[in-house]
Amino acid sequence: MRDVAIIGAGDLGGALAHLLARRDVATRVRLVDEAGEVAAGKALDIMQASPIERFAATVSGHRDLMSAAGAAVVVIADRVEGGEWRGEDGLMLLRRIARCSPASIVVCAGHAQRELIERAVRALHIPRETLFGSAPEALAGAVRALVALETDGSPQDVALTVAGVPPTQVVVPWEEATIGGFAATRVLDEPSRRRLAARVPALWPPGPYALASAAAKAVDVLAGRSRRVVCGFVAPDDSGGVRARAAALPVRLGPQGIARVELPPLNVHDQVALDNAMLL
Repeated sequence: MRDVAIIGAGDLGGALAHLLARRDVATRVRLVDEAGEVAAGKALDIMQASPIERFAATVSGHRDLMSAAGAAVVVIADRVEGGEWRGEDGLMLLRRIARCSPASIVVCAGHAQRELIERAVRALHIPRETLFGSAPEALAGAVRALVALETDGSPQDVALTVAGVPPTQVVVPWEEATIGGFAATRVLDEPSRRRLAARVPALWPPGPYALASAAAKAVDVLAGRSRRVVCGFVAPDDSGGVRARAAALPVRLGPQGIARVELPPLNVHDQVALDNAMLL
């Protein structure tokens, strides 16, 4: 991948820029914020670490949003002053990005941007395949860590995803989850699964470093360096005439954004819960 632009040089944006540089995902990372001096300072700090951490990516700081034009991926992070974009400010930002960089895939990395994605697809007619949120992957990672603690194992041995609308309307498809290669339903009994599911709302919202890691994972897949399924906020498909909400769903990403949704089979209880979470 040639370059990535990160809009916002707050804690999330700065951490993401460093992660992308260390992984050499892109040859160039542009960190853009109205506080241009802060963005430039963070970019300089990251570049000074390149001889030690041995990466070749170039990180630069900018004030003007036009600096993001032409980027393969534009990540909406958080501002130095003002936090995450949401509401009318977020919608205005996405409108400007759609005008100056219409071919870019846009990843919303913040935890509070689910409604922004939904509104942008409907109001700005941005294709739902090219605009999604990566924060649910951070939630899925936290659930994997909880399961690993419960089973005295490693999160790397836990394969599961989440779906729904955090924090309270989240479904964990336990029947399709695995722990160390074994079905989760064999390793964890029903009371344990219920106890773990009850703790999921407290895991939201994830912190800036967890959100940065989730966004970096999504960019990794978009760059073709990984084929992992990523859990993300996906705008609803209104073509069937049923209005729904944007929700967290596992997706397969490709060079053009979302290739397809990879929702595993759900039992009746979980399917009803997911439908209730998504319907307006």
